[in-house]
Amino acid sequence: MIINKLNAIDNEIQLKIKELNILKLVPKVIAVSKTFGMSKILPLINYGHVHFGENKVQESLEKWTDIKNDFKHINLHMLGKIQTNKAKYVVDLFDYIHSLDNRKLAEKISVEQEKKKKKLKIFIQVNIANEDQKAGVSLEDLDDFYHYCIKKLKLDIVGLMCLPPNKKKPDMYFKKMSELRDILGVEDLSMGMSGDYLEAIKYGSTFVRIGSKIFGQRY
Repeated sequence: MIINKLNAIDNEIQLKIKELNILKLVPKVIAVSKTFGMSKILPLINYGHVHFGENKVQESLEKWTDIKNDFKHINLHMLGKIQTNKAKYVVDLFDYIHSLDNRKLAEKISVEQEKKKKKLKIFIQVNIANEDQKAGVSLEDLDDFYHYCIKKLKLDIVGLMCLPPNKKKPDMYFKKMSELRDILGVEDLSMGMSGDYLEAIKYGSTFVRIGSKIFGQRY
């Protein structure tokens, strides 16, 4: 059943790409497995799915440490807020970070990567609508923050991530993210979830983060 849901999403994405005539775009589906156990996740791993996302460090350590040793090809994506004191665990376990949003965290990640001789692929989280309640780098600070990360800290910033406002149509925000990507010259965009991933693909999203449409509702 879960595999059927994943295949249906893949088919929708391919149809949208053909409809928009953006055949060079190859979006990757991150199966957001937070709160779900390995009994739900393993069928996807065994089917060959590679990209999985989690939001909490402690839950991820308990679920994924052994599995990642057994399935070294899996790419694990940290999607949630990272406390600075948890950065060492994130660098140990994860392959991607989608939620880099401040200098202190960037500096800590840089130190931990140097210690562990490991480089993660990192997205800067952009507060695309300048919402007070949301994390993310402001539009005004983005250029300076990006160049600080790549030049001073030597982080591998591959793209930008956003969470559009909940009660507004996301298109204008996805369009702005696409423009920011072009201005900075980064490759990837992490945007689009279960309710709006086709709109995100319209604006060039390369990673879509889909949870409930694959795994079902969380309780």
